[in-house]
Amino acid sequence: MCFTQILFYIAPMNDNQSEIYISGRGAQLNTPDPFSNLNHFSSFDDRPIQIDSTTFLKVHPKTIVNRVKSPDLHFDFSINPYQGCEHGCVYCYARNTHPYWGYSAGLDFESKVLFKPNAADILEKQLRSRKWKAAEIMLSGNTDCYQPIEKKLKITRSLLELFWKFRNPVGIITKNALIERDLDLLKKLSEHALVKVIISITTEDEKIRRIMEPRTATAEKRFEVIKKLSKAGIPVFALMAPIIPGLTDAEILPIAKKAADAGARDFGYGIVRLNGDVATIFEDWLDKTMPARKQKILKNIKTCHQGNLSNSNFNSRMKGSGTIAQIIKDQVNLARRIYFKGRVMPAYNLNLHDQYKLGQLKLF
Repeated sequence: MCFTQILFYIAPMNDNQSEIYISGRGAQLNTPDPFSNLNHFSSFDDRPIQIDSTTFLKVHPKTIVNRVKSPDLHFDFSINPYQGCEHGCVYCYARNTHPYWGYSAGLDFESKVLFKPNAADILEKQLRSRKWKAAEIMLSGNTDCYQPIEKKLKITRSLLELFWKFRNPVGIITKNALIERDLDLLKKLSEHALVKVIISITTEDEKIRRIMEPRTATAEKRFEVIKKLSKAGIPVFALMAPIIPGLTDAEILPIAKKAADAGARDFGYGIVRLNGDVATIFEDWLDKTMPARKQKILKNIKTCHQGNLSNSNFNSRMKGSGTIAQIIKDQVNLARRIYFKGRVMPAYNLNLHDQYKLGQLKLF
């Protein structure tokens, strides 16, 4: 097995930052893993890949399309080509899934990434099935399908090729400019109303982005992606998520305006919720990056979740409640009225898939 090498250095990001900081990572510790006694290699390839202090491990799942049962989300199915995410977003709710693989939700989540090389084979079987009815499948519902390793592995691209081959609708959510590589496929899908792209933007403050989501594209680059995709006719939804009250909530209107100027057709948001181990990871991160602001930020988050750092209740967990949550909601609604008036995201075309599902077998 390859072990991740973590580099420490002394170089404060701001006047209040702790001296010891782990360069290039969001999480600054590994939280306890209740499943640490699992055999990590019971379903893994025995030849892991190691690139730039990150270990990548093959897994071979039997299914790839996940049913999503949440009234908060506007899609019913998702695919995650990767488990864990090298982007390292410190606030990521998906961190809590990593312990199920025998790893920590902290540094392990971003330095031990699992990938599914057989994803396309499994998806093709699903899309060929007589039981499958055309429906949007979201890339990704959990971790980013365009995280850095995708440049080498091209698993996401292989999935997009199948969505085009079978004319099945696909949604994509990402904060990585690597999506531009697949513009050729996205344009073909868009011409038949088979794709929508969500670009996630959290902050324009580059000092905050570098330490909060260290291996993502800059906000400026994400606006460029919105512009490039929009010019190509691909419908783009700009998502400010998560908004962290006391840290990024003052940026709502400026980010919305830039997204609209770049061509985004709509704008949405989500308020941070620190579920499970993410609370410990986030609090530790605040201690080491902005201790002077820690209590204010945590207090504001709790105000949005009825005195807690997280809320698991459907219909309120993502938008929050209370005064601060209402102020955020009002600002987003104002931004949509001012900057997105008259713009709409198109509906998916669900009528093509049956014609391509069985190919010539449809003739018999």
